[in-house]
Amino acid sequence: AAASGAWAAALLLPAYYLADASLTLLRRAVRGAPVLRAHREHFYQRAVQGGMTHAQVVRLIAAGNAPLIGLAVIGEREVAWRWPALAAGVLVVALMLFLLSARDPARHRQEP
Repeated sequence: AAASGAWAAALLLPAYYLADASLTLLRRAVRGAPVLRAHREHFYQRAVQGGMTHAQVVRLIAAGNAPLIGLAVIGEREVAWRWPALAAGVLVVALMLFLLSARDPARHRQEP
């Protein structure tokens, strides 16, 4: 998509997955954990560990991807809406990550 000039769609459509992977790897790097080793620290994995079902996680991600698809279409059809569509996409992804991290098991650990 980006090679054909649809760079807004190329950023918006995989935005959740890029954000999840990038933030997860960044968190691991900051902690000094090996970034290339297998782990279960992605937002969707931590949401399941925190009590959400797989179906709930899938529904949340699908519900967040729906507006990203719409924003990608709007951003590519109307050049004047490209930047606002990208900004709205950032907000949608931030909301998705927030909702997934609200069930983060690290936030719900009890002190002994």
